[in-house]
Amino acid sequence: MVCVMAKDAIEDKIIGYDYDRENLLRQIRILEDEKRYMESELRRLQNEINHLRKELNKMKSPPLLLGVIEDVIDNNRILVKSSAGPSFIVTASTYVPQTELRPGRRVALNKQTFSIIHVLPETYDPDIIAAEVIERPNTTYDDIGGLDKQIREIRETVELPLLHPELYKKVGIDPPKGVLLAGPPGTGKTLLAKAVANQTHATFIRTVGSELVRKYIGEGAKLVRDLFALARKKAPSIVFIDELDAIGARRLDMATSGDREVQRTLMQLLAEMDGFEPLDNVKIVAATNRPDILDPALLRPGRFDRIIIVPYPDYEARMEILKIHTKKMNLKNVNLEAIAKKTDEFSGADLKVICMEAGMFAIRDSRDYVTQEDFDNAIRKFLHADEIRKETPGENMFA
Repeated sequence: MVCVMAKDAIEDKIIGYDYDRENLLRQIRILEDEKRYMESELRRLQNEINHLRKELNKMKSPPLLLGVIEDVIDNNRILVKSSAGPSFIVTASTYVPQTELRPGRRVALNKQTFSIIHVLPETYDPDIIAAEVIERPNTTYDDIGGLDKQIREIRETVELPLLHPELYKKVGIDPPKGVLLAGPPGTGKTLLAKAVANQTHATFIRTVGSELVRKYIGEGAKLVRDLFALARKKAPSIVFIDELDAIGARRLDMATSGDREVQRTLMQLLAEMDGFEPLDNVKIVAATNRPDILDPALLRPGRFDRIIIVPYPDYEARMEILKIHTKKMNLKNVNLEAIAKKTDEFSGADLKVICMEAGMFAIRDSRDYVTQEDFDNAIRKFLHADEIRKETPGENMFA
């Protein structure tokens, strides 16, 4: 009996020891986790302290002057024009690479010794940076109807020189520099530019002529310089200038101060298109509704080597455009040939609106399909709206 009691007591002690051992191991694991957390928190705080110390040193350091290198005399002397006005012959820090020191570069100068501390990166106007199209348009050549000839010409002028430059070298000719798309509104000029941007792997930079017009003297010309500098840096690239007539109108003898500023912008554009700096892998595409008012210097060969006329679509072209815009529509007993005959002198944009209006008539009648009557109503509504647009503003305009 005593032996049994002694045995039970020993087993109880062993169980107690095992329980205490598990407890101790659990506490050790908890303490190790806490230790790792404290170590990571310590590293984070140390990094934050180092960052704050660097920021504090920056705030304590004296401000730097901005300057532009005018000439590099030798390795130890550089002529710099400071932002304050005068020019100085200064030295450069040993930490500044000599290859970066060249005329035109912006540099930071020590306020006391005027020595070059940093070479600043090239900057462009924010409007020009925003002009770069990052996401390519979804428009393809298949989305354009009735412009087969224009598509072939713009591909020969813009797309082929960028994708297959060796073809022009074999023939022994220089590829065209630029192409001007001219035609009435809504005929597909911007659509052609979008399709080119989709097909090529070049950087696409889009701007509107009116965005290059500025209030103060020299700002518009600087925008044009930044536009082509960015295009050269991102080459191969395509520069698309929509509504070119905003800055490319014919120069007149009698002009106001605002007109003269627009003319300065135009002269800078002419210099960039056919100046001393080559536009090897930069192609220019422009669009206008008024080619008749453009300056002759802008239209001469060497700047816009090819002028593509985008006219109103004929019967066959209207059929192609209607097929493109109705391919996703649920049609019932619709005769596209009759619609194409009724829409003489309609642009591609007009035909798109008619297809949309026909769908709206179907929705108004709670139908999920479009009929011939819907298209007839849409054409009548469009013609009525067109008459209103052509009406002289007055009391009877909305009668």
